[in-house]
Amino acid sequence: MKIIQILPTLSYGDAVGNDTRSIGRLLKNMGYETQIYAENIDARLPRGTAHSITKLPRLKREDVILYHGSTGTPLNRLLPTLTGRKMMIYHNITPPEFFSPYSVQAAHRAQTGRQEIKRLAGDLEYCIADSLYNRRDLQEMGYTCPIDVCPILIPLEDYQQSPNQKLIEQYKKDTVHTFLFVGRIAPNKCQEDLLRAFCCYQKCYHTQSRLVLVGSWTGMERYYKRLRMYAEELEIAQDVLFTGHTDFHDVLAWYQIADVFLCTSEHEGFCVPLVEAMYFKLPIVAYSSTAIPDTLGGCGILLNSKQPDQIAWEMHRLMHYRELREQIITGQTQRLETFQYHAVSQQLGQYIQNFCVEK
Repeated sequence: MKIIQILPTLSYGDAVGNDTRSIGRLLKNMGYETQIYAENIDARLPRGTAHSITKLPRLKREDVILYHGSTGTPLNRLLPTLTGRKMMIYHNITPPEFFSPYSVQAAHRAQTGRQEIKRLAGDLEYCIADSLYNRRDLQEMGYTCPIDVCPILIPLEDYQQSPNQKLIEQYKKDTVHTFLFVGRIAPNKCQEDLLRAFCCYQKCYHTQSRLVLVGSWTGMERYYKRLRMYAEELEIAQDVLFTGHTDFHDVLAWYQIADVFLCTSEHEGFCVPLVEAMYFKLPIVAYSSTAIPDTLGGCGILLNSKQPDQIAWEMHRLMHYRELREQIITGQTQRLETFQYHAVSQQLGQYIQNFCVEK
């Protein structure tokens, strides 16, 4: 018996791609014959990391297909035709209405993806959801198969690499308060709310401050341009930095430069950057939506409103009150234990093993 992983795109550095590669290593350590197959494979990945889906071998009935559900793709229609036992790790699909004003293609892909995932309900024997929110989403789509919840497998040791020291030397200044968000420039991430909150903070509390938005806007150029225009209208453009897609060592540097991590996203299936902020002892202020409360698990500062003055006040409190800041960081450090690689890999490995031995 072998276990193969299938997904639309194996990217370099994104959450689903990193999870897939980590699971591949886990399966090999468990003694399984395994391989990754994808429609698109990032050229920056080491040669042999994955194979084209066109090279998918003939499978036996006892073989296991581990499918990563995350978007609209022909793979959603191919999966039911394949021989083998089928399970899915569900990463969620952003609702199309977020993309409609900015990209017809992205909106269509999201809408098609959600419809296709819904139709797969009768073809899958078992699912693993990244969060409680993702499990509820599957259940609302009519899934009746067993669904377990397990966080994304995050190799936290990767964050021990050296950051870009030149970037730290350039931007790390005690007098400048730096607020950070890491994630794609995309409408579901609602970066416009970050701009509003930052504007309020800068005008009411501390003029020497900056907002850094780390993430690619590829495919969402219209949304990115509107954000830039909005920053100009708010008269904060000179203090807002859009990095675009950036090197991992630069990302590590920004986590060390920043004072507070902000998140006003309205749709997340898990949100790995929240865990990254925990790792770097960066206090979090986040809007309570979708999987964000699941990932935070009671730590950080979770808000039920995105009023800019309320977010700005929490930013100010974390910068001004040392005791509160230390309390928040302590809670986040405790929560981080839940996402330690050993604990998650053990849990995930047990779920997969249980499925494989079932008749």
